[in-house]
Amino acid sequence: MQIIDGKKTASDIREELKSEINSLIQYGKKVPGLVAILVGEDPASQIYVKSKGRACEEIGMLHKTEILPESISEEKLLDLVNHYNNNDSYHGILVQLPLPKHINEDKIIESIKPEKDVDGFHPINVGRLVIGKDALRSCTPAGIQELLKRYHIETKGKHLVIVGRSNIVGKPIANIMVQKEEFANSIVTVCHSAAKDLSYFTKQADILIAAIGKPEFITGKMVKDNVVIIDVGINRVEDKTNKKGYKVLGDVKFDEVSKKCSYITPVPGGVGPMTIAMLLKNTFKAYQKLVNKNEL
Repeated sequence: MQIIDGKKTASDIREELKSEINSLIQYGKKVPGLVAILVGEDPASQIYVKSKGRACEEIGMLHKTEILPESISEEKLLDLVNHYNNNDSYHGILVQLPLPKHINEDKIIESIKPEKDVDGFHPINVGRLVIGKDALRSCTPAGIQELLKRYHIETKGKHLVIVGRSNIVGKPIANIMVQKEEFANSIVTVCHSAAKDLSYFTKQADILIAAIGKPEFITGKMVKDNVVIIDVGINRVEDKTNKKGYKVLGDVKFDEVSKKCSYITPVPGGVGPMTIAMLLKNTFKAYQKLVNKNEL
C-alpha cells in the first residue's frame, strides 16, 4: 500500500508555478491575478479564502480579497463581478460559496466570464468539459486527476467508481475520467443514495472515489484487493480528547481499507491540499489564454 501524498504534490505544483511567475517578473511582464469575493462572515469560508491568499503570495501571484457584508444586494454583487470581468489585472474570479439566501448563486456564477471562471462552475466550462473541449475544470476533480497522473496510476480501461454525484466533485470527475485522454479514458460508474446496495458497485472498482460526505462510510468489506482509493471526504467528528474538540475523518474507514488497497489518499493531507493548488493552476492557465488573446 502506498500513500498518495496530496500535500507534497500541491507543494510541487506551487513551486512549478512560482518558477513560471519568477520568469515573467524577470522579463518585466504582468503576473497572473486572482480576486476572491467573500460575502458574509462564515468562519470556514474566511479560513479558506485566507489560505488562497497565502498561496498566491507564496508563488508571487497578484491577489485581492473583496470582503462584503452579508446584507449586500444581488445587484451590487453582480456589479462587482462585472467590474473584475473587465479588469485586465485579474485573470481569475472566485466567488466563495455558499452565498446568503437572498442571492441567487446560479446567477452570480453565470455572471463570471467563462474565461475567468477559475472554479470551473460556469455552465459554459461545464458544457465544454462534457463534450471534450478545453475548459477551466473544477478544482477538486482536476486535483484528483493530477494525483493519478503524478503517481502514474493506470486509468485507461479501468473501472472507476464514484460514490457521490455533487456538482462540485461527483459529476465533474465523472466527466473528466470518461474523456478519451491520458490519465482518464476509464469505465465510469456514478453511485449515489438511490442505489439499493452500494457495495455491489464499490466491490467492482479498480479505482474508487469516495465523495459522499459521510465519515468512514466505505469499509474494508466494500472494496476488492489492490483497489486505488481516492478519499474526498472531510468530515468533522466530535472528539473530546482532541484540543480542537473534533477530529477530521474521510469518507473511507482508513484502518480497514488501507490493508486491501494499492494506493490511498489520507485525510487530511490527500485531496484537500490539491484544491487550492489547482485553483492557482487554473488562474495561471486563464492568464496565459487571456494574455495570448490580447497579444493577437
